[in-house]
Formats: sequence, C-alpha cells, structure tokens
Amino acid sequence: MLQSVLEQNGYRTDSYTEPVAAYKNFGEGLYDLVILDIRMPVIDGFLLYQKIKATDSKVRICFLTATEYFHEEIRKRQGVGEFKQELFLRKPIENEELVHTIKKLLEL
Repeated sequence: MLQSVLEQNGYRTDSYTEPVAAYKNFGEGLYDLVILDIRMPVIDGFLLYQKIKATDSKVRICFLTATEYFHEEIRKRQGVGEFKQELFLRKPIENEELVHTIKKLLEL
C-alpha cells in the first residue's frame, strides 16, 4: 500500500518484506530515504538501521510503527540517542500525511 501511494506521488520505490533481503539489495548512494518498521522477522528495525547507516551514513531513515511507545521510550530502551521524533511515523497513517512527511524528510 505504501509503495503504491508513494509511486502515485512521483517517488521511485523498492519494497521488501524480509529485512535480510532489503539489506542485501542496499548500497551506498542508492536510496535517499529508507522507511523501516521496528518489528520485523530476523532483524529488528533498529539493527537494520545500524547496518544501513554503517553502509551509507548519508541516507535518511524513518520508522513506520504501530507501537504505542513514544520515541523517547524507544530511544531509552535501545540505547540509541540519534533518533529524532520526526523520524517516527505512527501506523495507521493517512496517505496525505505520509506524502507530506516524506517530502519534508527529503528536504532536510
């Protein structure tokens, strides 16, 4: 669904249901933005974030999650201080809000 919405708004996308496959197909300079879920099989979103950032420190990453935890609580539990509130999108999200937020993140 997200892929369809983003492509209808002019974005080129790749979509993966397996985080290991996503990382295998990731390369430095290949993407401007990566959207990750936090809860995924085999590798959670935070570990995949760290792997991706180690490969390409310039790529922007945001988390799309249905979790009830606020970003500060997630940061404390994960011990990662670099996550900013604007990098967390809560599911469900309206299509217009998603597109607006993606545009804003890409302009940073």
